Amino acid sequence: MLSIRGLTHEYTPGTRALDGVNLDIPPGMFGLLGPNGAGKSSLMRCIATLQSPSEGQIEFTAGGERIDVRREPEALRRRLGYLPQDFGVYPRVSAVELLEHLAVLKGIAARGERRDTVEQLLRQVNLWEVRKKPVAGYSGGMRQRFGIAQALIGNPQLIIVDEPTAGLDPEERNRFNNLLAEIGQSVVVILSTHIVDDVADLCPRMAVLAGGRIVAQGEPRALIAGLEGRIWARAIERSELDAWRERATVIATRLREGRTLLRVLADTMPGDGFQAVPATLEDVYFATLAQARPAATAAAAAAH
Repeated sequence: MLSIRGLTHEYTPGTRALDGVNLDIPPGMFGLLGPNGAGKSSLMRCIATLQSPSEGQIEFTAGGERIDVRREPEALRRRLGYLPQDFGVYPRVSAVELLEHLAVLKGIAARGERRDTVEQLLRQVNLWEVRKKPVAGYSGGMRQRFGIAQALIGNPQLIIVDEPTAGLDPEERNRFNNLLAEIGQSVVVILSTHIVDDVADLCPRMAVLAGGRIVAQGEPRALIAGLEGRIWARAIERSELDAWRERATVIATRLREGRTLLRVLADTMPGDGFQAVPATLEDVYFATLAQARPAATAAAAAAH
């Protein structure tokens, strides 16, 4: 269990990347959704002990041991696997050589154990056949799978993956998500992303981060159920869009066959021609962001 209380981080005075974040994350896959600039990477870096938050508490409990992450960062690092959004590799080093080097850094000193660990991981992520190729020459999907392999060294109890499927083609994304689902059976896996479908496919619990604050959290099914009967759709002419944005809470638009498909959040039918449609997790995400923006604007105005 990962417990976060009152986590705040300021890069400069008055510029908060995180603002009083509270989260409880149990074992299994946990999705953290948010747009670019929401504070997801800052939160991941604080949890991974790569930066120290300005305020707040992070505790990790596993195997009966409770770790105060801010006071005992080394204790967490021994139990942590981390795949950042961008990671560099040595240009001419093969996958097997690089994993062996990283295994040494993780404390696996015995050569036989290290060799067995590296082989097991490369087979698990389906890279054994290309183990002797330089990682720098891998495709995007292959590099992400290598990233998971290095994150799994030492059987970590907490795994953080930051925007892992951005830029992957559908086949590689599906392969990567299946791998994550397999890993996330018994340990805490935090999936930080702005891709709603990844969370819908993988995560029994989730939270939405916007403006450095948690603005929604819970089970995806429950969050979707909370919007049932409140999502309305209609096709309009593109020239009407600005007027509808003034009149209603427009949460999404999509262009199809020259017309704009409008999705609106409303307790009752917002106008002629609208039909009630089933809510989706994407609706939850966009509706949450739409409702968070006025609150963030009001909070900023009050601060000044």
